[in-house]
Amino acid sequence: MRLNVREINENKKQYLPLLLLADEQESMIDRYLERGTMYVLEDGDVRAECVVLPVGDGVLEIKNLATAPEHQRRGCGRALIDFVAEKYRGKYAVLQVGTGESPLTLPFYERCGFEYSHRVPNFFTEYYDHPIIEGGVQLRDMVYLRRTL
Repeated sequence: MRLNVREINENKKQYLPLLLLADEQESMIDRYLERGTMYVLEDGDVRAECVVLPVGDGVLEIKNLATAPEHQRRGCGRALIDFVAEKYRGKYAVLQVGTGESPLTLPFYERCGFEYSHRVPNFFTEYYDHPIIEGGVQLRDMVYLRRTL
């Protein structure tokens, strides 16, 4: 079956279980989900999702990117990043993503062509109501990575 990317314009919360894989606090997802543009990668089943939002100064930010566990490490996340980069090339100068200092996510984004930009100290400890642990590491700072479009 062929992989297809589809824009989701309504009922975005139906993808909440997938969204929570990338951002495990629903109140934080609520801050960007309706304002953002959501895409799903599917082949009958939804394999991955991505939410992007313009943040100003020619920057488009990936606010949420998650792949269903049974489809992880098969190129789905990279395919969505490449789709977004191609779709928005010429409309924005930079694609940005904020993530924690996780041994799981930082190397993935670096392999997708992102480079370190800046960090927001204590983001995860200040804005989340519980400790966020990923890859055995408690996330504290938000690390921003950028890729030129």
